[in-house]
Amino acid sequence: MTKTTNLKAVIYCRVSSTKQTTQGNGLDSQETRCREYARYRGHDVVKVFKDDASGGLVTRPAMQSMLAFLKSRRKETTVVIIDDISRLARGLEAHLKLRAAISSVGGILESPSIEFGEDSDSQLVENLLASVSQHQRQKNGEQTKNRMRARTINGYWSFYPPVGYRFERVAGHGKLLVRAEPVASIVAEALNGFATGRFASQAEVQRFFESQPQFPKAKNGGITIQRVTEILNQPIYSGHIEVAKWDISLRKGQHEGLISLETYLEIQERLHGKARLPVRQNVNADFPLRGFVTCGDCNHPLTANWSKGRHTHYPYYICRTKGCASAGKSIPRAKVEDAFEEVLRCLTPSQDLIALASHMFRDLWEQRAASENAAKLSMKAELSQIDRKLNQLLDRIVDADSETLIKAYEKRLQEFESQKLVLNEKIANCGRPLPDYDETFRTAMEFLASPCKLWASERLEDRRAVLKLAFADNMAYVPKEGFRTAEFSLPFRALQDFSGSKREMVHPTGFEPVAPRLGI
Repeated sequence: MTKTTNLKAVIYCRVSSTKQTTQGNGLDSQETRCREYARYRGHDVVKVFKDDASGGLVTRPAMQSMLAFLKSRRKETTVVIIDDISRLARGLEAHLKLRAAISSVGGILESPSIEFGEDSDSQLVENLLASVSQHQRQKNGEQTKNRMRARTINGYWSFYPPVGYRFERVAGHGKLLVRAEPVASIVAEALNGFATGRFASQAEVQRFFESQPQFPKAKNGGITIQRVTEILNQPIYSGHIEVAKWDISLRKGQHEGLISLETYLEIQERLHGKARLPVRQNVNADFPLRGFVTCGDCNHPLTANWSKGRHTHYPYYICRTKGCASAGKSIPRAKVEDAFEEVLRCLTPSQDLIALASHMFRDLWEQRAASENAAKLSMKAELSQIDRKLNQLLDRIVDADSETLIKAYEKRLQEFESQKLVLNEKIANCGRPLPDYDETFRTAMEFLASPCKLWASERLEDRRAVLKLAFADNMAYVPKEGFRTAEFSLPFRALQDFSGSKREMVHPTGFEPVAPRLGI
């Protein structure tokens, strides 16, 4: 290489990711080597451009800035110094495009690793090195993917940790997903709530997440429905792993799940099946009964709004169904909600009845604990039966010639595999001690004893929970009559039937008159 003088130069440095920028010194090392080369050639470095992007990309921020800079001083010859040919690009097509772009704005490409030239031999070497760089990039990608796939098959999550988890190095496992509190508990509550119907829609899960200060939110402070959908569809939260794009079927993961697999499957059934209760997505704290209370004339849900008065705004529920006799007739919010609270007060059972129900539930709980061994044996027998069915299906797949039939068998095969995972999870949990009865049912019994207390909460989620837990269907409201007869949920119906029916103890001889027998 011969020395030249009085030439201005720019340096272009590139690493493949932001992580290499923050945790490594690759950019600084490249710049140092290029500056040494510039001093050796007698070039005057006027600017340095740095990128953190894949070498397969043509449009990179610093590259575009450098081309604009070269274009602005096209009349002057400017040298572009790169540390290595792979720093310009790691793909032959991208290399040729950038090489042509630099030449078109008057730049001369130089490097301490290779001498660029315009003759055929130099271009052949240059293209060969660019092809080798592209091969290395593709090979690295293939090796990385193969390692990630193999680790995923073994039950380890190989991607960015989902919300509620973080990576931690664990002896014998390497980097393993562990719970990231308090977010993990928030996600678990949302998932369990959606599976049980506490949250009747994804919009309610969204509002729940937004109400939690610790839950990570977007820059605008909100949570998108898309993110809620992703969380609800992630089997990773059940302690299992599935990656369809790599043909990895559902399997037990090495990490701890936030919910059971059975709960995850219930969520999928709710997402892809029929919703249990109709619910509006635009319910707000001002009108907690919106979407629940229906018009007594047309049976369509009442909407709600604030009406502007002379000095203030007034809240109203209103029917807007065309053709309805009550359409456009506003009902003061206080009138509707006071009537609803009266229904809740009438729903409150006596303390003696609650105590009796608690004793009944306790007996059932103890019976369940005693029957765990029998349930475990039953599940093992069911598991054996599924294994036999799986073997039969595999034999049929081998003998089948029709593509349609094979796909049907494979779908059924996946269903049996899911059932096996659920049964194995249940069998594993059978040996665990059950939680204390008082701890498990305390909240439920408090709600049954006084649903009005939960309704008095300022949280919209609590008030909506009352509607789902206490009522089996919407309630119709007639302006001059009030609420029509409500259809209560099963626990309250059972308590009402028990308290309302006339019962007496059976006599030792039954209810029939005693017949004289043997002189008695």
